[in-house]
Amino acid sequence: MAEGVDYPESRATVYTVLAAGPEFRHEIEVKRSRFITVLHRTADEDGARSVLAGLRKEFHDARHHCSAFVIGPDRSIQRSNDDGEPSGTAGLPMLDALLRRETAPGVTDLSDVTAVVVRYFGGILLGAGGLVRAYSESVTAALDRAPLVQRRRLRICTVAVPHTAAGRLENDLRAAGYVMAETSYEAQNTVLGLALPDDPAVLARAGDRLAGLSAGTAVLLPGETEWIDVPLS
Repeated sequence: MAEGVDYPESRATVYTVLAAGPEFRHEIEVKRSRFITVLHRTADEDGARSVLAGLRKEFHDARHHCSAFVIGPDRSIQRSNDDGEPSGTAGLPMLDALLRRETAPGVTDLSDVTAVVVRYFGGILLGAGGLVRAYSESVTAALDRAPLVQRRRLRICTVAVPHTAAGRLENDLRAAGYVMAETSYEAQNTVLGLALPDDPAVLARAGDRLAGLSAGTAVLLPGETEWIDVPLS
């Protein structure tokens, strides 16, 4: 599970993000110019701008620090900046590379990502077309190698079972493909957490499955929804 910003009004229930962890970096060279792409998972616009500010300090001697970011399950926040490159040759191609990224066949839902491309000029002019290709390819090449996960809006449910039965039931649920949430402990029971799609039919099937696994003693109690990271399906 990963913490993040809640999006209560979002129409989306699933989208793709960078895996939690350190930022991802990749470098290409085009006609002696170095293009260093930094991808960072960011939950809001302030975070994206903070990433850019930090890279400006780190690569203070670079000529350009071009950027693009996409934020939110619905990708409602989209920004780009050419940082001194000819208008439309850097930030927009970078943003386009983020927006057009396929995370599954026909699916373009990558979000909560900031891309910064640091350019060290190599002395050879690339021209407008060359810059567009270089900035786009730099982001695309980084995304090809970056770890991705799905972020799903799931209903957190709980089921209380005797301590002696909790381990077996949890193993059975994991084997059945359920995403487990936080486990807590009471005096008489272990309270298992399950993260389920927020769909009445899915919740009903899960309740039936629990009843079958526990001889009718385990009861599923739906709780609040949360955004949770799960492996790409």
